[in-house]
Amino acid sequence: MTIKWLFLIITTIYHGLASLLENRIEQPPGQLIDVGGYRLHLYCQGQGTPTVIIDHSLGGLDGYFLIDKIAEITRVCIYDRAGYGWSDISPKKRCSEEIVKELNILLEKANIQPPYILVGDSFGSYNVRLYAHYFPEKVLGLVLGDGLHEQEMLKMPLALRFLKYFFLSGFIFSILGAILGLIRLLGNLKVFELIKPELKKFPIQVTRRVKHFFYRPKHWLTMGREMGNLEESAKQVSAVKDLGNLPIVSVKSKTFFNPSIFNFYMPIRTVNKFRDKMHNKLLKLSSNCQQLEASKSSHFIWIDQPEIILEAIQLLLVRNE
Repeated sequence: MTIKWLFLIITTIYHGLASLLENRIEQPPGQLIDVGGYRLHLYCQGQGTPTVIIDHSLGGLDGYFLIDKIAEITRVCIYDRAGYGWSDISPKKRCSEEIVKELNILLEKANIQPPYILVGDSFGSYNVRLYAHYFPEKVLGLVLGDGLHEQEMLKMPLALRFLKYFFLSGFIFSILGAILGLIRLLGNLKVFELIKPELKKFPIQVTRRVKHFFYRPKHWLTMGREMGNLEESAKQVSAVKDLGNLPIVSVKSKTFFNPSIFNFYMPIRTVNKFRDKMHNKLLKLSSNCQQLEASKSSHFIWIDQPEIILEAIQLLLVRNE
């Protein structure tokens, strides 16, 4: 037996034992609610109204980094979309329309009464916009964290399409890496913090919890499913052309990626021009839309400049006093 195969066997055994131990020790902080044959995890903190509902980015679990701070100013609920965190995998297509249906069932079954301020980060911006379109009577405002706009996404430049397919292929290797325990090993070696040093400013227990989710194959499988259906989600949300005078705060980062040795191959300038066009269109979604600049942040605003997300939520709370 070669050293390579011995390493893989040891790593896989370690990963399996560690997963069993963690699953026994760490119970979900919220409740698991059946939404039609599978369960979604919902976690709420704080008091007050309106309730802030957070929908994460593609593959992200951003709300866990900020829930304690938001809970200081009002009630806040985060949920793990199907396939992420403590939620079960859904047999249904991972597109915005299905996600919005699941979220509405979840909130009704959990008796989380409207009105809501919906916070959608990146891909989550699709979902909260579609929710506001389907259930306008339940929504008092939206926060879009470096949101997407479907018109630009549907005519994505060739260079960015290649980047999308590159990421999709990466998910395949990540699923394999999660099965073998390699991603867990990288996490324990603090490679995540090496790639994203800003993670070090959060409590260790929060960062450990979020990293733990990335060790699971279902996490990467769900990311691939959502990205694979990104075009369909864009077509679905294209029905949301005008949200009237709904208060919206759109948060724009300084750049999509901060240049580093880990992304030197990416067409950052092209991505940023593309993103600028999306933000210009987002400002036209409502007659009551304003933009906040996250001047020190990459696309990962919740990690780089979380105080801007808090500011956006507070702006909407003040408007609804």
